[in-house]
Amino acid sequence: MEPLDRATIWPYRDGEPSAFYYQRDAHPNGVAAERELGELEGGEALLFPSGTGAAAAVVLAFLEPGQTIALAEGCYYGTSRLFDALERWGVRYVEFDQTGPPPDGVDFVWLEAPSNPFLTMPDLEAAVAAPARVLVDSTAATPVYLRPLELGADFALHSATKFLGGHHDVLLGAVSCRSPEDAARLHDLRTSTGIVAAPDPCWLLSRSLKTLGVRMERHTANATDLAARLAAHPAVELVRYPGFGGLLSFDVADGDAARKVETSLRHIKNATSLGGVESVLETRTRWEGERVPPGLLRLSVGLEDPDEVWADLEQALA
Repeated sequence: MEPLDRATIWPYRDGEPSAFYYQRDAHPNGVAAERELGELEGGEALLFPSGTGAAAAVVLAFLEPGQTIALAEGCYYGTSRLFDALERWGVRYVEFDQTGPPPDGVDFVWLEAPSNPFLTMPDLEAAVAAPARVLVDSTAATPVYLRPLELGADFALHSATKFLGGHHDVLLGAVSCRSPEDAARLHDLRTSTGIVAAPDPCWLLSRSLKTLGVRMERHTANATDLAARLAAHPAVELVRYPGFGGLLSFDVADGDAARKVETSLRHIKNATSLGGVESVLETRTRWEGERVPPGLLRLSVGLEDPDEVWADLEQALA
């Protein structure tokens, strides 16, 4: 582990700046974590203070007024909220079914693999065949299950707060670039705007990446088991799970039933976010309104004994 270095400045050498001179440009813990993540992704990684901060930096660096983003339908609702906020600067977006090709005439394709909370997977082959740049938000897949850059995408984005950080103690975003030129452009934008990740979360990310593989294996094993049990339960109408990772969602009869489930939990945390070692469940209508079915519950499956998690789900569903 790189020692935690919170310095904001480093002295010049012989009157010239060296690799580190001011934290807003770069710092040792950020560079170490970026190198480790870049090796996993097969590209050059850059870290940001949050996943939304990373997404905003991509738009600011690579899109211009009058251009259009094709956004995966049903992806994380915060992404469309971000794009709504940026529309005043002339960037617009259209949603499309990412299981098929993107629409013609767009300037940027924004996929999510799998989407949150609907868990659809994109047709990445069709997307990279289009002329526009392609970004894949692979927060829920992680590089363990998907390496978008190797499949032709230009960018891979993560809310590193989730599975990459993995312990509900990191707020961080990441973008990995296939092209060194794109990485340099994004770095310049980050330095100019100050959308810079601090040393402490970067240090924690380096810690977490060391266990990413084994954690994702356990997340997958537990989620696969629980998805099957949920599908067989009479109170559950629909289960969505892509077959890997720790994120799934399921529907109960209506909003009242969903509220009853989340407020009856004894072990699973009734909280937002996902990707930690502890299981977390919540209704999504509180944040996403009519965009999701009223009975939809999102479950981030942790690393606990799956029998214990199921016992809690079963009693809450009852």
